[in-house]
Amino acid sequence: MELKGATSTLFFFLLLLLQTVLFFPFPAFAGDIVHQDDISPKRPGCENNFVLVKVPTYVNGVEEIEFVGVGARFGPTLESKEKRAIHTRLEIPDPSDCCSQPKNKLIGRVILVHRGNCSFTAKANFAEAAGASAIIIINNQTELFKMVCEVNETDVTIGIPTVMLPQDAGVKLENYIKNNSIVSVQLYSPKRPPVDIAEVFLWLMAVGTIICASYWSAWSAKEAAIEQDKLLKDGSNEYLDMEKTGSGGVVDISTMSAIFFVVIASCFLVMLYKYMSIWFIDILVTLFCIGGIEGLQTCLVALLSSFRWFEHASGSFVKVPVLGSVSYLLLAVSPFCIAFAVLWAVCRHKVFAWIGQDILGIALIVTVLQIVRVPNLKVGTVLLSCAFMYDIFWVFVSKLWFKESVMIVVARGDKSGEDGIPMLLKIPRMFDPWGGYSIIGFGDILLPGLLIAFSLRFDWLSKKNLRAGYFLWTMIAYGLGLLITYIALNMMDGHGQPALLYIVPFTLGTLLTLGRKRGDLMILWTRGEPERPCPHHQLETSQ
Repeated sequence: MELKGATSTLFFFLLLLLQTVLFFPFPAFAGDIVHQDDISPKRPGCENNFVLVKVPTYVNGVEEIEFVGVGARFGPTLESKEKRAIHTRLEIPDPSDCCSQPKNKLIGRVILVHRGNCSFTAKANFAEAAGASAIIIINNQTELFKMVCEVNETDVTIGIPTVMLPQDAGVKLENYIKNNSIVSVQLYSPKRPPVDIAEVFLWLMAVGTIICASYWSAWSAKEAAIEQDKLLKDGSNEYLDMEKTGSGGVVDISTMSAIFFVVIASCFLVMLYKYMSIWFIDILVTLFCIGGIEGLQTCLVALLSSFRWFEHASGSFVKVPVLGSVSYLLLAVSPFCIAFAVLWAVCRHKVFAWIGQDILGIALIVTVLQIVRVPNLKVGTVLLSCAFMYDIFWVFVSKLWFKESVMIVVARGDKSGEDGIPMLLKIPRMFDPWGGYSIIGFGDILLPGLLIAFSLRFDWLSKKNLRAGYFLWTMIAYGLGLLITYIALNMMDGHGQPALLYIVPFTLGTLLTLGRKRGDLMILWTRGEPERPCPHHQLETSQ
Protein backbone atom coordinates (compact mmCIF):
# COMPACT_ATOMS: atom_id res chain seq x y z
CA MET A 1 0.00 0.00 0.00
CA GLU A 2 1.79 3.15 1.13
CA LEU A 3 5.53 2.60 0.84
CA LYS A 4 8.06 4.11 3.25
CA GLY A 5 11.82 4.58 3.56
CA ALA A 6 14.11 2.28 1.61
CA THR A 7 11.23 0.37 0.01
CA SER A 8 9.79 3.61 -1.33
CA THR A 9 13.22 4.63 -2.62
CA LEU A 10 13.76 1.39 -4.53
CA PHE A 11 10.24 1.24 -5.91
CA PHE A 12 10.09 4.78 -7.24
CA PHE A 13 13.60 4.70 -8.62
CA LEU A 14 12.56 1.64 -10.65
CA LEU A 15 9.48 3.46 -11.90
CA LEU A 16 11.52 6.54 -12.74
CA LEU A 17 13.78 4.28 -14.76
CA LEU A 18 10.86 2.79 -16.64
CA GLN A 19 9.41 6.21 -17.36
CA THR A 20 12.55 7.56 -18.98
CA VAL A 21 12.27 5.05 -21.80
CA LEU A 22 10.23 7.70 -23.62
CA PHE A 23 11.61 11.22 -23.79
CA PHE A 24 9.76 12.78 -26.70
CA PRO A 25 6.29 13.52 -28.03
CA PHE A 26 5.44 11.48 -31.09
CA PRO A 27 2.08 11.63 -32.90
CA ALA A 28 0.67 8.22 -33.75
CA PHE A 29 -0.81 8.15 -37.24
CA ALA A 30 -2.62 5.50 -39.19
CA GLY A 31 -0.67 3.69 -41.88
CA ASP A 32 2.94 4.23 -40.87
CA ILE A 33 5.31 4.07 -43.84
CA VAL A 34 8.21 1.77 -43.05
CA HIS A 35 10.44 2.19 -46.10
CA GLN A 36 12.78 5.16 -45.75
CA ASP A 37 13.68 6.70 -49.10
CA ASP A 38 17.15 8.12 -48.47
CA ILE A 39 18.81 7.18 -51.76
CA SER A 40 16.40 8.51 -54.37
CA PRO A 41 16.65 12.31 -54.65
CA LYS A 42 13.86 14.41 -56.08
CA ARG A 43 14.04 15.29 -59.76
CA PRO A 44 11.67 16.77 -62.37
CA GLY A 45 8.61 14.54 -62.74
CA CYS A 46 9.49 12.67 -59.56
CA GLU A 47 9.36 15.26 -56.81
CA ASN A 48 6.10 14.75 -54.95
CA ASN A 49 6.06 14.67 -51.18
CA PHE A 50 4.94 11.33 -49.80
CA VAL A 51 1.37 11.62 -48.53
CA LEU A 52 -1.07 9.22 -46.94
CA VAL A 53 -4.14 8.53 -49.06
CA LYS A 54 -7.63 7.58 -47.94
CA VAL A 55 -9.33 4.94 -50.07
CA PRO A 56 -13.03 4.55 -49.17
CA THR A 57 -14.39 1.39 -50.81
CA TYR A 58 -17.94 0.79 -52.04
CA VAL A 59 -19.19 -2.73 -52.86
CA ASN A 60 -22.37 -2.85 -54.96
CA GLY A 61 -23.02 0.76 -54.03
CA VAL A 62 -22.65 0.26 -50.26
CA GLU A 63 -19.67 1.66 -48.40
CA GLU A 64 -17.73 -1.21 -46.85
CA ILE A 65 -14.38 -0.13 -45.49
CA GLU A 66 -11.84 2.65 -45.77
CA PHE A 67 -8.23 1.74 -46.44
CA VAL A 68 -5.11 3.87 -46.04
CA GLY A 69 -2.44 3.97 -48.74
CA VAL A 70 0.52 6.12 -49.69
CA GLY A 71 0.98 8.29 -52.76
CA ALA A 72 3.98 7.92 -55.07
CA ARG A 73 6.75 10.41 -55.66
CA PHE A 74 5.62 10.70 -59.28
CA GLY A 75 2.30 11.58 -60.91
CA PRO A 76 -0.21 14.36 -60.15
CA THR A 77 -1.22 15.31 -56.63
CA LEU A 78 -4.48 13.94 -55.26
CA GLU A 79 -7.60 15.85 -54.30
CA SER A 80 -7.63 16.87 -50.62
CA LYS A 81 -11.42 17.06 -50.14
CA GLU A 82 -13.59 13.94 -49.94
CA LYS A 83 -16.57 15.67 -51.55
CA ARG A 84 -14.49 16.46 -54.62
CA ALA A 85 -13.06 12.95 -54.98
CA ILE A 86 -14.86 11.03 -57.76
CA HIS A 87 -16.30 7.53 -57.25
CA THR A 88 -14.52 5.38 -59.82
CA ARG A 89 -14.99 1.71 -60.61
CA LEU A 90 -12.10 -0.59 -59.70
CA GLU A 91 -10.85 -3.19 -62.21
CA ILE A 92 -8.11 -5.83 -62.36
CA PRO A 93 -6.00 -5.60 -65.55
CA ASP A 94 -4.74 -8.46 -67.68
CA PRO A 95 -1.90 -9.11 -66.91
CA SER A 96 -2.42 -8.51 -63.20
CA ASP A 97 1.04 -6.98 -62.68
CA CYS A 98 0.49 -4.43 -65.49
CA CYS A 99 4.07 -4.88 -66.73
CA SER A 100 2.82 -4.91 -70.33
CA GLN A 101 -0.03 -3.27 -72.21
CA PRO A 102 -3.34 -4.49 -70.61
CA LYS A 103 -5.58 -6.54 -72.92
CA ASN A 104 -8.92 -5.52 -71.34
CA LYS A 105 -10.62 -2.13 -71.60
CA LEU A 106 -9.79 0.15 -68.68
CA ILE A 107 -10.80 3.60 -69.89
CA GLY A 108 -11.71 5.78 -66.91
CA ARG A 109 -11.17 2.96 -64.42
CA VAL A 110 -8.94 2.72 -61.39
CA ILE A 111 -6.89 -0.44 -61.82
CA LEU A 112 -5.65 -2.76 -59.06
CA VAL A 113 -2.27 -4.37 -59.79
CA HIS A 114 0.28 -6.49 -57.96
CA ARG A 115 3.74 -5.25 -57.11
CA GLY A 116 6.72 -6.87 -58.84
CA ASN A 117 8.23 -7.85 -62.21
CA CYS A 118 8.76 -4.22 -63.32
CA SER A 119 9.21 -0.74 -61.88
CA PHE A 120 6.43 1.37 -60.38
CA THR A 121 6.74 3.97 -63.14
CA ALA A 122 6.51 1.27 -65.85
CA LYS A 123 3.20 0.05 -64.38
CA ALA A 124 1.89 3.62 -64.23
CA ASN A 125 2.90 4.31 -67.83
CA PHE A 126 1.15 1.16 -69.12
CA ALA A 127 -1.96 1.99 -67.07
CA GLU A 128 -2.07 5.55 -68.40
CA ALA A 129 -1.64 4.29 -71.98
CA ALA A 130 -4.62 1.96 -71.43
CA GLY A 131 -6.81 4.92 -70.41
CA ALA A 132 -6.94 4.21 -66.65
CA SER A 133 -7.68 7.19 -64.39
CA ALA A 134 -5.49 5.94 -61.52
CA ILE A 135 -3.49 2.91 -60.44
CA ILE A 136 -3.46 1.16 -57.07
CA ILE A 137 -0.49 -1.13 -56.44
CA ILE A 138 -0.78 -3.95 -53.88
CA ASN A 139 2.34 -4.27 -51.77
CA ASN A 140 3.79 -7.72 -51.09
CA GLN A 141 3.86 -6.98 -47.34
CA THR A 142 1.38 -5.71 -44.76
CA GLU A 143 3.20 -2.36 -44.52
CA LEU A 144 3.29 0.58 -46.87
CA PHE A 145 6.23 1.31 -49.15
CA LYS A 146 7.39 4.63 -50.57
CA MET A 147 7.26 4.41 -54.35
CA VAL A 148 10.10 6.26 -56.06
CA CYS A 149 11.59 6.51 -59.55
CA GLU A 150 14.51 4.28 -60.47
CA VAL A 151 17.83 6.06 -60.90
CA ASN A 152 18.19 5.25 -64.61
CA GLU A 153 14.56 5.88 -65.59
CA THR A 154 13.82 8.73 -67.97
CA ASP A 155 10.09 8.37 -68.75
CA VAL A 156 8.71 9.67 -65.44
CA THR A 157 6.21 12.23 -66.73
CA ILE A 158 3.11 10.37 -65.57
CA GLY A 159 -0.37 11.88 -65.72
CA ILE A 160 -2.37 9.57 -63.42
CA PRO A 161 -2.18 9.18 -59.60
CA THR A 162 -0.38 6.14 -58.22
CA VAL A 163 -1.23 4.78 -54.77
CA MET A 164 0.09 1.81 -52.82
CA LEU A 165 -2.03 -0.28 -50.44
CA PRO A 166 -0.77 -2.88 -47.94
CA GLN A 167 -1.12 -6.52 -48.90
CA ASP A 168 -4.12 -7.36 -46.69
CA ALA A 169 -6.13 -4.40 -48.01
CA GLY A 170 -5.30 -5.22 -51.64
CA VAL A 171 -6.29 -8.88 -51.22
CA LYS A 172 -9.71 -7.86 -49.83
CA LEU A 173 -10.38 -5.61 -52.80
CA GLU A 174 -9.22 -8.31 -55.19
CA ASN A 175 -11.57 -10.88 -53.64
CA TYR A 176 -14.54 -8.50 -53.95
CA ILE A 177 -13.88 -8.13 -57.68
CA LYS A 178 -13.31 -11.86 -58.22
CA ASN A 179 -16.68 -12.53 -56.54
CA ASN A 180 -18.29 -10.47 -59.33
CA SER A 181 -19.07 -7.54 -57.05
CA ILE A 182 -19.08 -4.02 -58.43
CA VAL A 183 -16.33 -2.23 -56.54
CA SER A 184 -15.72 1.51 -56.67
CA VAL A 185 -13.24 3.67 -54.76
CA GLN A 186 -12.41 7.26 -53.99
CA LEU A 187 -8.86 8.53 -53.77
CA TYR A 188 -8.09 11.66 -51.75
CA SER A 189 -5.40 12.91 -49.40
CA PRO A 190 -6.75 15.25 -46.68
CA LYS A 191 -4.27 17.68 -45.19
CA ARG A 192 -3.44 17.71 -41.50
CA PRO A 193 -4.14 20.97 -39.64
CA PRO A 194 -0.98 22.94 -38.70
CA VAL A 195 -1.98 22.75 -35.01
CA ASP A 196 -4.40 20.36 -33.35
CA ILE A 197 -6.18 21.33 -30.14
CA ALA A 198 -4.87 18.08 -28.60
CA GLU A 199 -1.36 19.55 -28.60
CA VAL A 200 -2.61 22.59 -26.67
CA PHE A 201 -4.26 20.40 -24.03
CA LEU A 202 -1.19 18.18 -23.81
CA TRP A 203 1.01 21.26 -23.28
CA LEU A 204 -1.31 22.49 -20.52
CA MET A 205 -1.32 19.02 -18.96
CA ALA A 206 2.48 18.80 -18.85
CA VAL A 207 2.93 22.35 -17.51
CA GLY A 208 0.13 21.95 -14.95
CA THR A 209 1.53 18.66 -13.69
CA ILE A 210 4.95 20.20 -13.03
CA ILE A 211 3.42 23.24 -11.29
CA CYS A 212 1.31 21.08 -8.95
CA ALA A 213 4.19 18.71 -8.18
CA SER A 214 6.63 21.60 -7.59
CA TYR A 215 4.35 23.36 -5.10
CA TRP A 216 3.73 20.13 -3.24
CA SER A 217 7.46 19.39 -3.10
CA ALA A 218 8.28 22.94 -1.96
CA TRP A 219 5.59 22.87 0.71
CA SER A 220 6.89 19.56 2.06
CA ALA A 221 10.45 20.93 2.11
CA LYS A 222 9.35 24.04 3.99
CA GLU A 223 7.38 21.98 6.53
CA ALA A 224 10.41 19.71 7.00
CA ALA A 225 12.66 22.75 7.52
CA ILE A 226 10.28 24.18 10.10
CA GLU A 227 10.18 20.86 11.95
CA GLN A 228 13.96 20.60 11.92
CA ASP A 229 14.33 24.10 13.31
CA LYS A 230 11.85 23.28 16.07
CA LEU A 231 13.86 20.20 17.01
CA LEU A 232 17.10 22.22 17.02
CA LYS A 233 15.51 24.89 19.17
CA ASP A 234 14.31 22.27 21.65
CA GLY A 235 17.73 20.60 21.65
CA SER A 236 16.22 17.28 20.56
CA ASN A 237 18.37 14.46 19.17
CA GLU A 238 15.61 13.52 16.74
CA TYR A 239 17.12 15.95 14.24
CA LEU A 240 20.18 13.73 13.92
CA ASP A 241 17.93 10.74 13.27
CA MET A 242 16.13 12.66 10.54
CA GLU A 243 19.47 13.50 8.91
CA LYS A 244 20.44 9.83 8.86
CA THR A 245 17.17 8.32 7.70
CA GLY A 246 15.67 11.15 5.68
CA SER A 247 12.22 12.56 6.18
CA GLY A 248 9.11 11.06 4.66
CA GLY A 249 10.96 8.67 2.37
CA VAL A 250 12.49 11.49 0.25
CA VAL A 251 15.30 10.39 -2.08
CA ASP A 252 18.12 12.77 -3.05
CA ILE A 253 19.77 11.86 -6.35
CA SER A 254 23.58 11.90 -6.39
CA THR A 255 25.86 12.74 -9.34
CA MET A 256 26.89 9.13 -9.87
CA SER A 257 23.33 7.84 -9.59
CA ALA A 258 22.27 10.41 -12.23
CA ILE A 259 24.86 9.05 -14.68
CA PHE A 260 24.13 5.44 -13.74
CA PHE A 261 20.43 6.12 -14.15
CA VAL A 262 20.77 7.17 -17.82
CA VAL A 263 23.11 4.24 -18.59
CA ILE A 264 20.63 1.74 -17.17
CA ALA A 265 17.79 3.48 -19.02
CA SER A 266 19.73 2.98 -22.28
CA CYS A 267 20.18 -0.72 -21.54
CA PHE A 268 16.49 -1.04 -20.73
CA LEU A 269 15.56 0.72 -23.98
CA VAL A 270 17.69 -1.68 -26.02
CA MET A 271 16.09 -4.62 -24.20
CA LEU A 272 12.66 -3.26 -25.11
CA TYR A 273 13.76 -2.84 -28.72
CA LYS A 274 15.15 -6.37 -28.98
CA TYR A 275 12.56 -8.29 -26.99
CA MET A 276 9.40 -6.21 -27.34
CA SER A 277 6.39 -8.53 -27.47
CA ILE A 278 2.86 -8.77 -26.16
CA TRP A 279 4.00 -10.50 -22.94
CA PHE A 280 6.65 -7.81 -22.40
CA ILE A 281 3.98 -5.14 -22.80
CA ASP A 282 1.87 -6.99 -20.22
CA ILE A 283 4.76 -6.76 -17.73
CA LEU A 284 5.08 -3.03 -18.35
CA VAL A 285 1.33 -2.57 -17.99
CA THR A 286 1.47 -4.41 -14.66
CA LEU A 287 4.33 -2.22 -13.42
CA PHE A 288 2.52 0.88 -14.61
CA CYS A 289 -0.64 -0.16 -12.76
CA ILE A 290 1.29 -0.79 -9.54
CA GLY A 291 2.95 2.61 -9.82
CA GLY A 292 -0.34 4.25 -10.78
CA ILE A 293 -2.08 2.75 -7.75
CA GLU A 294 0.65 4.01 -5.42
CA GLY A 295 0.64 7.44 -7.05
CA LEU A 296 -3.14 7.75 -7.00
CA GLN A 297 -3.25 6.66 -3.35
CA THR A 298 -0.62 9.20 -2.34
CA CYS A 299 -2.30 12.06 -4.20
CA LEU A 300 -5.80 11.26 -2.93
CA VAL A 301 -4.67 10.86 0.68
CA ALA A 302 -2.77 14.16 0.53
CA LEU A 303 -5.73 15.93 -1.08
CA LEU A 304 -8.39 14.54 1.26
CA SER A 305 -6.23 15.15 4.34
CA SER A 306 -6.44 18.88 3.66
CA PHE A 307 -10.19 18.78 4.42
CA ARG A 308 -11.20 18.83 8.08
CA TRP A 309 -13.77 16.07 7.52
CA PHE A 310 -10.95 13.60 6.90
CA GLU A 311 -8.47 14.80 9.54
CA HIS A 312 -9.38 12.06 12.01
CA ALA A 313 -9.22 9.30 9.36
CA SER A 314 -5.83 10.46 8.08
CA GLY A 315 -4.40 10.74 11.61
CA SER A 316 -5.67 7.38 12.88
CA PHE A 317 -3.64 4.26 12.09
CA VAL A 318 -4.14 0.53 12.18
CA LYS A 319 -1.50 -2.18 11.97
CA VAL A 320 -1.67 -4.32 8.85
CA PRO A 321 0.47 -7.46 8.43
CA VAL A 322 3.56 -6.87 6.26
CA LEU A 323 2.60 -3.23 5.61
CA GLY A 324 2.84 -1.99 9.21
CA SER A 325 0.88 1.08 10.32
CA VAL A 326 -1.59 2.28 7.73
CA SER A 327 -4.02 5.17 8.09
CA TYR A 328 -7.76 4.56 7.90
CA LEU A 329 -7.97 7.08 5.08
CA LEU A 330 -5.46 5.10 3.04
CA LEU A 331 -7.42 1.92 3.66
CA ALA A 332 -10.55 3.69 2.44
CA VAL A 333 -9.10 5.00 -0.84
CA SER A 334 -7.01 1.93 -1.73
CA PRO A 335 -9.87 -0.24 -3.08
CA PHE A 336 -10.93 2.61 -5.37
CA CYS A 337 -7.36 3.09 -6.66
CA ILE A 338 -6.87 -0.63 -7.26
CA ALA A 339 -10.22 -0.93 -9.05
CA PHE A 340 -9.45 2.12 -11.20
CA ALA A 341 -6.07 0.72 -12.32
CA VAL A 342 -7.46 -2.76 -12.99
CA LEU A 343 -10.35 -1.31 -15.00
CA TRP A 344 -7.90 0.69 -17.12
CA ALA A 345 -5.72 -2.39 -17.72
CA VAL A 346 -8.72 -4.44 -18.85
CA CYS A 347 -10.12 -1.67 -21.08
CA ARG A 348 -6.84 -0.15 -22.26
CA HIS A 349 -7.65 -0.85 -25.92
CA LYS A 350 -10.93 1.09 -25.77
CA VAL A 351 -11.16 4.53 -27.37
CA PHE A 352 -11.69 6.20 -23.98
CA ALA A 353 -8.82 4.40 -22.20
CA TRP A 354 -6.47 7.38 -22.65
CA ILE A 355 -8.37 9.19 -19.87
CA GLY A 356 -7.54 6.54 -17.28
CA GLN A 357 -3.95 6.28 -18.51
CA ASP A 358 -3.47 10.04 -18.15
CA ILE A 359 -4.98 10.10 -14.64
CA LEU A 360 -2.73 7.26 -13.45
CA GLY A 361 0.27 8.79 -15.22
CA ILE A 362 -0.17 12.28 -13.77
CA ALA A 363 -0.66 10.89 -10.25
CA LEU A 364 2.48 8.81 -10.65
CA ILE A 365 4.55 11.74 -11.98
CA VAL A 366 3.41 14.05 -9.17
CA THR A 367 4.23 11.42 -6.54
CA VAL A 368 7.66 10.70 -8.01
CA LEU A 369 8.48 14.43 -8.07
CA GLN A 370 7.42 14.57 -4.43
CA ILE A 371 9.70 11.70 -3.40
CA VAL A 372 12.72 11.91 -5.75
CA ARG A 373 14.62 15.21 -5.48
CA VAL A 374 17.59 16.97 -7.00
CA PRO A 375 19.68 18.23 -4.02
CA ASN A 376 21.59 20.91 -5.95
CA LEU A 377 22.15 22.39 -9.39
CA LYS A 378 25.27 20.28 -9.99
CA VAL A 379 23.29 17.05 -9.86
CA GLY A 380 20.49 18.60 -11.91
CA THR A 381 22.95 19.68 -14.59
CA VAL A 382 24.54 16.23 -14.80
CA LEU A 383 21.15 14.48 -14.92
CA LEU A 384 19.64 16.71 -17.60
CA SER A 385 22.84 16.78 -19.68
CA CYS A 386 22.99 12.98 -19.72
CA ALA A 387 19.30 12.79 -20.59
CA PHE A 388 19.86 15.40 -23.33
CA MET A 389 22.53 13.21 -24.97
CA TYR A 390 20.44 10.09 -24.37
CA ASP A 391 17.49 11.61 -26.20
CA ILE A 392 19.49 12.70 -29.23
CA PHE A 393 21.41 9.44 -29.46
CA TRP A 394 18.43 7.07 -29.33
CA VAL A 395 16.23 9.15 -31.66
CA PHE A 396 18.80 10.12 -34.31
CA VAL A 397 22.21 8.49 -33.91
CA SER A 398 20.85 4.99 -33.25
CA LYS A 399 19.81 4.83 -36.93
CA LEU A 400 23.49 4.36 -37.85
CA TRP A 401 23.74 1.09 -35.87
CA PHE A 402 20.19 -0.28 -35.93
CA LYS A 403 19.05 1.06 -39.35
CA GLU A 404 16.04 2.63 -37.63
CA SER A 405 15.35 4.94 -34.70
CA VAL A 406 15.27 2.71 -31.61
CA MET A 407 13.31 5.26 -29.60
CA ILE A 408 10.59 5.67 -32.24
CA VAL A 409 10.23 1.92 -32.80
CA VAL A 410 9.75 1.34 -29.06
CA ALA A 411 7.38 4.31 -28.73
CA ARG A 412 5.12 3.06 -31.50
CA GLY A 413 5.24 -0.55 -30.29
CA ASP A 414 6.07 -1.78 -33.79
CA LYS A 415 7.24 -5.18 -32.54
CA SER A 416 4.59 -5.71 -29.88
CA GLY A 417 1.37 -5.73 -31.87
CA GLU A 418 0.02 -2.95 -29.62
CA ASP A 419 -0.01 0.84 -29.69
CA GLY A 420 3.14 1.20 -27.60
CA ILE A 421 4.17 1.16 -23.97
CA PRO A 422 1.94 2.88 -21.39
CA MET A 423 4.56 5.20 -19.85
CA LEU A 424 3.25 8.30 -21.59
CA LEU A 425 0.45 10.85 -21.56
CA LYS A 426 -1.72 11.03 -24.65
CA ILE A 427 -4.73 12.86 -26.05
CA PRO A 428 -6.62 11.97 -29.26
CA ARG A 429 -6.03 14.38 -32.12
CA MET A 430 -9.45 15.99 -32.42
CA PHE A 431 -9.41 17.71 -35.81
CA ASP A 432 -6.85 15.58 -37.61
CA PRO A 433 -8.47 13.62 -40.47
CA TRP A 434 -5.89 10.88 -39.91
CA GLY A 435 -6.73 10.50 -36.23
CA GLY A 436 -4.06 9.19 -33.88
CA TYR A 437 -2.76 10.68 -30.65
CA SER A 438 -0.50 13.47 -29.52
CA ILE A 439 1.72 11.94 -26.86
CA ILE A 440 4.52 12.92 -24.51
CA GLY A 441 6.81 10.58 -22.60
CA PHE A 442 6.92 10.74 -18.82
CA GLY A 443 10.63 11.59 -18.95
CA ASP A 444 9.91 14.86 -20.77
CA ILE A 445 7.92 15.94 -17.72
CA LEU A 446 9.78 14.19 -14.90
CA LEU A 447 13.37 15.18 -15.60
CA PRO A 448 12.79 18.91 -16.20
CA GLY A 449 10.25 18.74 -13.36
CA LEU A 450 12.98 17.67 -10.93
CA LEU A 451 14.94 20.82 -11.75
CA ILE A 452 11.90 23.09 -11.64
CA ALA A 453 10.75 21.66 -8.29
CA PHE A 454 14.27 22.24 -6.97
CA SER A 455 14.08 25.90 -8.03
CA LEU A 456 10.79 26.44 -6.19
CA ARG A 457 12.11 24.76 -3.02
CA PHE A 458 15.10 27.10 -3.14
CA ASP A 459 12.81 30.13 -3.63
CA TRP A 460 10.63 29.22 -0.65
CA LEU A 461 13.49 28.40 1.71
CA SER A 462 15.29 31.62 0.75
CA LYS A 463 12.02 33.60 0.97
CA LYS A 464 12.20 34.94 -2.56
CA ASN A 465 9.03 36.25 -4.14
CA LEU A 466 7.82 34.88 -7.45
CA ARG A 467 9.48 37.49 -9.65
CA ALA A 468 12.78 37.59 -7.76
CA GLY A 469 13.00 33.81 -7.55
CA TYR A 470 13.88 31.13 -10.09
CA PHE A 471 10.74 29.01 -10.34
CA LEU A 472 8.71 31.39 -12.52
CA TRP A 473 11.47 31.77 -15.09
CA THR A 474 12.38 28.08 -15.29
CA MET A 475 8.69 27.25 -15.60
CA ILE A 476 8.31 29.74 -18.47
CA ALA A 477 11.45 28.30 -20.05
CA TYR A 478 9.99 24.78 -19.85
CA GLY A 479 6.75 25.91 -21.46
CA LEU A 480 8.65 27.62 -24.29
CA GLY A 481 10.89 24.58 -24.79
CA LEU A 482 7.90 22.27 -25.06
CA LEU A 483 6.19 24.72 -27.41
CA ILE A 484 9.28 24.79 -29.67
CA THR A 485 9.22 20.99 -29.64
CA TYR A 486 5.70 20.93 -31.07
CA ILE A 487 6.58 23.57 -33.65
CA ALA A 488 9.54 21.43 -34.75
CA LEU A 489 7.31 18.36 -34.73
CA ASN A 490 4.86 19.98 -37.16
CA MET A 491 7.64 21.39 -39.32
CA MET A 492 9.12 17.88 -39.60
CA ASP A 493 5.75 16.58 -40.84
CA GLY A 494 5.06 14.51 -37.74
CA HIS A 495 8.45 12.78 -37.49
CA GLY A 496 9.44 12.03 -33.90
CA GLN A 497 11.40 14.76 -32.14
CA PRO A 498 13.46 14.46 -28.93
CA ALA A 499 11.74 16.97 -26.65
CA LEU A 500 14.73 17.28 -24.32
CA LEU A 501 16.73 18.60 -27.27
CA TYR A 502 14.73 21.81 -26.84
CA ILE A 503 13.61 21.66 -23.19
CA VAL A 504 17.01 21.11 -21.54
CA PRO A 505 18.78 24.17 -23.04
CA PHE A 506 15.78 26.35 -22.17
CA THR A 507 15.33 25.26 -18.53
CA LEU A 508 18.91 24.52 -17.53
CA GLY A 509 20.29 27.49 -19.44
CA THR A 510 17.78 29.84 -17.79
CA LEU A 511 18.60 28.64 -14.26
CA LEU A 512 22.36 28.76 -14.80
CA THR A 513 22.23 32.22 -16.40
CA LEU A 514 19.97 33.73 -13.72
CA GLY A 515 21.95 32.13 -10.90
CA ARG A 516 25.20 33.60 -12.16
CA LYS A 517 23.66 37.03 -12.80
CA ARG A 518 22.15 37.17 -9.30
CA GLY A 519 25.21 35.82 -7.49
CA ASP A 520 23.46 32.64 -6.26
CA LEU A 521 25.18 30.20 -8.60
CA MET A 522 27.67 28.83 -6.05
CA ILE A 523 24.94 28.17 -3.47
CA LEU A 524 22.65 26.64 -6.10
CA TRP A 525 25.50 24.51 -7.46
CA THR A 526 26.74 23.13 -4.14
CA ARG A 527 24.31 23.45 -1.22
CA GLY A 528 21.05 23.75 -3.11
CA GLU A 529 19.46 25.72 -0.29
CA PRO A 530 20.26 29.02 1.45
CA GLU A 531 22.32 29.05 4.62
CA ARG A 532 20.35 29.51 7.83
CA PRO A 533 21.32 32.69 9.70
CA CYS A 534 20.73 30.92 12.99
CA PRO A 535 19.96 27.24 13.69
CA HIS A 536 17.38 28.25 16.29
CA HIS A 537 15.54 30.57 13.91
CA GLN A 538 12.10 29.20 13.03
CA LEU A 539 10.97 29.66 9.43
CA GLU A 540 7.71 31.46 8.98
CA THR A 541 4.97 29.23 7.76
CA SER A 542 3.61 31.74 5.29
CA GLN A 543 5.38 32.68 2.10
